[in-house]
Amino acid sequence: MRSAPLPTSWKVGELARRSGVSVRTLHYYEEIGLLSPSHHSASGYRLYDKGSVARLQQILSLRSLGLSLDEVRDYLARPDASTERMIRLQMERLRERIEHQQQLYRRLEVLAERLGMAEPVSTDELFQIIEVTKMFDKYYTPEQLQELEERRKTVGDERIRQVEGEWPELMAQVRAEMDKGTDPSDPRVQELAHRWMGLVQEFTGGNPGIEGSLKNMYQQESTVHGMDTGPMKEMMGYIRKAMEAGKAS
Repeated sequence: MRSAPLPTSWKVGELARRSGVSVRTLHYYEEIGLLSPSHHSASGYRLYDKGSVARLQQILSLRSLGLSLDEVRDYLARPDASTERMIRLQMERLRERIEHQQQLYRRLEVLAERLGMAEPVSTDELFQIIEVTKMFDKYYTPEQLQELEERRKTVGDERIRQVEGEWPELMAQVRAEMDKGTDPSDPRVQELAHRWMGLVQEFTGGNPGIEGSLKNMYQQESTVHGMDTGPMKEMMGYIRKAMEAGKAS
């Protein structure tokens, strides 16, 4: 028994059903010139052929990479745009996501080991892990997270623990100078600013993109690691003025 031949074209409703893209979205893609029907039937129905399906796949692949519709249109206008290239780009992004998930797995593995050794883990710590995981996903790209993981390996857990102890002391000293009204150009504040930036550099590895993501996180979140970021924003502004004063002198 012969199977029915595959259709060579699809009406908009059929394409929507097969692709999972709504008819409304397909109409909008046509409206903005992103995906047009290959032809129309004698009765006026929109018809999409294999080439249309391939272009729809390219659009969806690029959208999954985070591109806007305008960026998708510009990219598809490039002479090197092809279905194979879209698939390879999507494969690369999936690989990055898998690597990020593996990093998250390693963090959770450390937590599981602590629990397995009956080390106490407070509820606050668990909430902080949730908070950090969500924030890192929000503000850092997969590439930046990978670089931060490499930095962690290079610096070592012992140094990380030392830095975690240095930050509260340093912030307390900065806050004390702010409360006293010390001018940012004062040598004491200059020294604190250099220590501050040194710790930031140690964390970011000198990567301006990671530094920008870190700055955005503190500027846009009300709390980070259970800490009210209001005072932190004030201190960051104070340190910035100190660095500018240092450059000016």
